[in-house]
Amino acid sequence: MAHVNEHYLKLAGAYLFPEIARRVKACADRRPDVADRIIRCGIGDVPGPIVPAVASAMHDAIDELASIETFRGYPPATGYDFLREAIAEHDFRSRGAPIDDDEIFVSDGSKGDCGHFLEILGPNNIVGLPDPVYPVYVDTNVMAGRTGSALEGGGYEGLRTLPATVENGFVPEPPDEHVDIAYLCFPNNPTGSMIDRPRLEAWVRWANEHDAIILYDAAYADFIRDPSKPRSIFEIPGARTCAVEFRSFSKHGAFTGVRCGYTVVPKELEGRSADREGISLHSLWTRRWTTRANGVSWPVQCGAAALYTPDGRDQTAEVVTRYMDHARLLADGCRSLGWQVHGGEDAPFVWTSSPGGEDSWSLFERILEEAAIVVTPGVGFGRMGEGFIRISAFNTRERIDEVVDRLGNLGG
Repeated sequence: MAHVNEHYLKLAGAYLFPEIARRVKACADRRPDVADRIIRCGIGDVPGPIVPAVASAMHDAIDELASIETFRGYPPATGYDFLREAIAEHDFRSRGAPIDDDEIFVSDGSKGDCGHFLEILGPNNIVGLPDPVYPVYVDTNVMAGRTGSALEGGGYEGLRTLPATVENGFVPEPPDEHVDIAYLCFPNNPTGSMIDRPRLEAWVRWANEHDAIILYDAAYADFIRDPSKPRSIFEIPGARTCAVEFRSFSKHGAFTGVRCGYTVVPKELEGRSADREGISLHSLWTRRWTTRANGVSWPVQCGAAALYTPDGRDQTAEVVTRYMDHARLLADGCRSLGWQVHGGEDAPFVWTSSPGGEDSWSLFERILEEAAIVVTPGVGFGRMGEGFIRISAFNTRERIDEVVDRLGNLGG
């Protein structure tokens, strides 16, 4: 009989979102009057649709695949040159971030890349994780064997906690204790917070001084409204020697069902071998991709490239504005209840708590039972998320208006 990877057995319970789905189904089965009224503002899926520029480009690409003269087979493992160039130019070089085309690695989404990147990093690295935190960062490190057992109340032995609290604006400080790999996510999921340039500069200085690597998740960069805030860690001098960045087309491009994103790995970035020799992580990541993947499909990459055309950029800007309007409405609705509200300014999430001091799952259940709204309990993102809930702005305007009305009748 084959042996299993026993690190998977350390995982504490189900992944957060399947657990939410289980509780919502239980409520719907128990109360048919609620089932037909449920509005989902929990998981960060989008209502779509893909914008016309993307749809047109993907239709053209399908037509090409249907003709022997224009058919294409396996794509380059790391992405077509035309897409990598568009990404590097529009997302980075236009903002003063010196990223080369071949430092872009196109994939099926940033969530997978956050875990896949751990394959090229040794199992003995000490990992620092914000709390609250996107659960994927935690669980993939557990699966990779970088932790001990689960701790009662949340967390795992061996992981360093980087506290993100109301007091620090949900922007953790660089740690005093030793950390080899630190995760940052801005605009932040789940808290909706956004780091400013001086604090990101402090993180880059810390990483270079301590020979650490920052894994920077910027999946929501297109939602930043404040022009003074950095959209990429590579806008910060020194980041090329200490950082990797993950990006996604899922939300502003409505690619949750299309699947495409990318990772940026600079050529200067190095890890260490056992004999302390510097090893290029760009080279290892390239080797990983050429071995494990046959690339993202032609229609999907054509659709992603269309996001960078003038029409695509105008159309996605309208999408982003719409979702951020939703976030503003949700934040105002929560404030009208006397709730403490964070986020919703540079990110499409509202992070809020009730003045009654309810724990996260109790508030989740009350909102589900009384208002037929699905939110995300903050404790699912870590111990320091206790007492908070996350509300997603990814929905139609009609449903957002209904959510605000229902919350207004919730009370307390």
